[in-house]
Amino acid sequence: MAMRGIDHQAGHLGGYIDPEAIVPPDHPLRVIRPLVNAALERLSPVFDDIYSPIGRPSIPPEQLLRALLLQAFFTIRSERQLMEQLAYNFLFRWFVGLSIDAAVWDVTVFTKNRDRLLEGDVAHAFLKAILDDPQVRPLLSDDHFSVDGTLIEAWASMKSFRRKDGGDEPPGPGRNGARDFHGEKLSNETHASTTDPDARLYKKAKGQAAKLCHLGHVVMENRSCLVVDASVTPATGTGEVAAATAMIGAMSGQHRITVGGDKAFDTNEFVAGMRDLNATPHVAQNDNGRESAIDGRTTRHAGYKMSQILRKRIEEVFGWVKTIGGQRKTHYRGTPRVGWMFTLAAAAYDLIRLPKLLGAAA
Repeated sequence: MAMRGIDHQAGHLGGYIDPEAIVPPDHPLRVIRPLVNAALERLSPVFDDIYSPIGRPSIPPEQLLRALLLQAFFTIRSERQLMEQLAYNFLFRWFVGLSIDAAVWDVTVFTKNRDRLLEGDVAHAFLKAILDDPQVRPLLSDDHFSVDGTLIEAWASMKSFRRKDGGDEPPGPGRNGARDFHGEKLSNETHASTTDPDARLYKKAKGQAAKLCHLGHVVMENRSCLVVDASVTPATGTGEVAAATAMIGAMSGQHRITVGGDKAFDTNEFVAGMRDLNATPHVAQNDNGRESAIDGRTTRHAGYKMSQILRKRIEEVFGWVKTIGGQRKTHYRGTPRVGWMFTLAAAAYDLIRLPKLLGAAA
């Protein structure tokens, strides 16, 4: 049983050197840190709910999240390497809130606390808390959005994709014995990964190799191109449309909004779903011979053309978030844990963009 640790944020962090005086005044983290601290303060009731009121004090969850953000910002490959950086990097200690002479945590602190933070859905709550900041809220559009999905490769070898009934041939001898897939029909209906059962064999387009993966989804507002929602689902052919519909449904209000999307969303199901949610679907029209679900009544407007330009900014989001996923995927198995990483990386993406956006708005 662990009690919530106290996050002390005194000006001077102790010792003979004050990191506050070392960090350059124009460093981007100086703008990011107050935003992070304000968001974490809003999450204080959430932390109270997921930690016991009694027991030995744990590492403060605020410090854990600040450290994980640093891992995302600087694409540090593992939590063990993150702890090595915290041992000697003044910038990291200043951002996390560790005094100069404080002992660095054991790397297992992340393993022990990740499930607690996962159960509390802290990654999503943290993303929302950032967007609720009084400085950030005016930057967001509440009228125009874009959606998209991407593959997230699972940390599971194809050798682990075995028949559910155990009827396939065993692998060769040795720790990583070879498997012969010749003549074997692989299907998600009959096979599953033994190391990551949530991963599914999937490919997004014809001609591509099928891989064990998950699907990541984001909703981006079109004014500042900030991510406003993110999720991860099992990889299925309808996963993108279902996830986008659920995320737009959770945020749609009384007034009409527009939702941009690529050709994968040009389906009768998605278009009808958006219209039921009082949203105008600005999806790219299919040109593969199938009749598009939208027509000139939508495409003739200038707003549609602008949506098609802005929705492509999602590729920048995915490029950045998947870089983080590629660095850290060795630590996450299963859809919930991959979703935790994906959402936290999306929040880090927003934080990296905010210094420039806030500077331009000043």
